[in-house]
This record gives sequence, C-alpha cells and structure tokens, in this order.
Amino acid sequence: MVRNVRQTHNEQLRDSQVAAEYLSEALEDGDTATVLMALRNITEAQADGVAGLAARTQLGRESMYKMLSRTGNPKLSTFTKVLRGLGLKLKVELASSDSN
Repeated sequence: MVRNVRQTHNEQLRDSQVAAEYLSEALEDGDTATVLMALRNITEAQADGVAGLAARTQLGRESMYKMLSRTGNPKLSTFTKVLRGLGLKLKVELASSDSN
C-alpha cells in the first residue's frame, strides 16, 4: 500500500518533538515565509487544524489563516500565543562561534 507523503508528514508533525525541531530548523533559516509555512504545516497537521488552534488561542480563524500565509506578518505576541497553542515555546540560544 502506497502512503500519501502529506499524510506521513502530518503524522510526524503531530509529534511535539518533531514539530519543535522542524520549526527550529525553519527559524534558523531566517526567512519569514519559511517560518510561517512551517508553522502552518504544524498547525494543519494537528487533529483539529487551524480552527482548533484559533479556538485555543482565542484568535479568529480567518486571522489565523492570514497570519500563517506566506505574506503574514504576525506580532511577536501573536506568534508566541500560537506557539503556546501548539504546545511549543520560543527559546533563544547562544550562537556558535562557527557562525560569526
């Protein structure tokens, strides 16, 4: 039986550890569109999707879709609220000396 790649990807992103690593990689890339796409992929992978996250964060569903689009530009407070709604948090680490 051939598995759908999207289905497999979504199953993996339901794992909090995998989702955290996936989003961390996107953040390291530094491109806003990449970060928002990763966050949207994680959100859509959840059993209750965007609607469920909107309810947990008390943000409008339409606002959530707009924020998670390639051209989204969320405030930091909204971004962290969404992360908390997904069971994640933002963490800052000291950059390695190799990247300086």
